[in-house]
Amino acid sequence: MYEHCVKRTLDFVLVICILAIVWPILLLVTFCLYFANKGAGVFFTQERPGKYGKIFKVIKFKTMTDERDGNGNLLPDEKRLTKIGKFIRSTSIDELPQLINVLKGDMALIGPRPLLPQYLPLYSKEQARRHEIRPGITGWAQVNGRNAISWAKKFELDVWYVDHCSFLLDLKIIFLTIKKVFVREGISSDTSVTMEAFTGNN
Repeated sequence: MYEHCVKRTLDFVLVICILAIVWPILLLVTFCLYFANKGAGVFFTQERPGKYGKIFKVIKFKTMTDERDGNGNLLPDEKRLTKIGKFIRSTSIDELPQLINVLKGDMALIGPRPLLPQYLPLYSKEQARRHEIRPGITGWAQVNGRNAISWAKKFELDVWYVDHCSFLLDLKIIFLTIKKVFVREGISSDTSVTMEAFTGNN
């Protein structure tokens, strides 16, 4: 009942209220990234699977430049990640444009994070259950390790959330997310500034 009816209505109302508060931050970040990204743009969209695997375009602030080496290949992430981009990512401000995705109904405020479409055939039957509900801007896996935990653990937490989705759990995740933003935990994995690609074995 909550996930199918109440959750969507609450998300819509909350996003309107959040946007009314954070629009000056969005404007400032847009201005800063315009210069920091060296002409690479401020936003980027990327196809992601939503509920039941339906593809949509997620919107995020762009935190990296498009700098390339002499052969035309993109430089490693850690070399393209700008100082302001690192701060924006560590505070999760780069996720704020996804509020538009929530308004459109592509996403929810709370849910499993939308990952890359090429991962779809790599999931086990159990892992694929993460797509039974709308993906979220933050979720149970994000407040329990984010990029610092393994893919297997992340998917386990996602499926657990699908089975236990409730108003009280969402409220808990919101408060834990706020705490994580201030503490800035789990932004990177042990070997990358973001998270290694999922290969179906990790």
